[in-house]
Amino acid sequence: MRRIALAAVSLATLALAAAIALAARDGSEQKSQLRIVRVASGLTEPVDVAAPRNEPNNVYVVEKVGRIRVIVRGRLRARPFLDIRSLVLDSGEQGFLGLAFSPKYAKDRHFYVDYTDRNGDARIVEYKSRGLSRKPKRLRQIFFQDDPYPNHNGGDLLFGPDGYLYTGTGDGGSGGDPENRAQNLRSTFGKLLKFNVGRRHPQPLIVGYGLRNPWRFSFDRQTGDLYIGDVGQDSWEELDYTKRGTPGLENYGWRVYEGRSRYTPSQTPNAAGHLVFPYVVLPNGPYCSVIGGFVYRGSAVPAAKGRYFFGDNCVNRIHSTLAGGSDSYRTEPFTVDGLATFGEDARGELYLASVQSGNVYRLAP
Repeated sequence: MRRIALAAVSLATLALAAAIALAARDGSEQKSQLRIVRVASGLTEPVDVAAPRNEPNNVYVVEKVGRIRVIVRGRLRARPFLDIRSLVLDSGEQGFLGLAFSPKYAKDRHFYVDYTDRNGDARIVEYKSRGLSRKPKRLRQIFFQDDPYPNHNGGDLLFGPDGYLYTGTGDGGSGGDPENRAQNLRSTFGKLLKFNVGRRHPQPLIVGYGLRNPWRFSFDRQTGDLYIGDVGQDSWEELDYTKRGTPGLENYGWRVYEGRSRYTPSQTPNAAGHLVFPYVVLPNGPYCSVIGGFVYRGSAVPAAKGRYFFGDNCVNRIHSTLAGGSDSYRTEPFTVDGLATFGEDARGELYLASVQSGNVYRLAP
């Protein structure tokens, strides 16, 4: 993620353009009556929300400083589930960034974390839970990446419908991908990677490339379709959509393209994969760091079923589209200042977290 400071005149101009665009889009769909309710407060920089499928009453929240906290039946436990603050560099975009639970968590109790270590490098580590009141056991390191810059860390972790562990990596940082890592298939930067954690030594497999900083992505738990929120450079934030099973290796365009526009005119896309253009772009100016979300598949809010929710770290509005890559989005009637992430619980209910206020919210009818 990153925030951008613009001159007042430029910001006002872009904000007006964005407002006009939003008004045009919002008029195409029925007015939403959805809302959010606060379920926890007092967290320190919450940046990820997750839950194992076998724990319908628990929600786990990642604090960027290096802890996992647990909300049990709507109450935040004082004791952290995991505390690795001594291992984590919490600085700017660096920190404890991602959490995923094994699909077999009910039996193997394994979970996976992504964090920036004290040297500024990325690590994915496997742990084994021993319950909410005992310290988890560290099992092994899955992945290490020597980061050349302190930004564009990606860090999201999710298990896909194929049972593999997925992560999104940033392009290495700085600005403009100066070493052209995202289009280079010999590099693990700027990629969507997956790991077969059932193997003794899982190796990263590239399933997507041409990403700048895929801070948050998700799989639709009903269809398996993939949604990525990729943070932009100077002009555009973007949302990417890939239907499950097609075609297998996607090129999301960066640094040749930013959004749908050319960023590096002299460069051609790496032709190894299928070039994918974003289905939604947001103007940089009012927007600064798109936050990809989830398709709502819960049961508590019937009016939200089949809608993909997303937002931005600077603009406090929340938007949604119909699932399946619809480019028509509406603005929801609630806001979250400093939105950092969306998440799902075991039942598919949708959560939102503010890194600014330390609050966690749940979508409500």
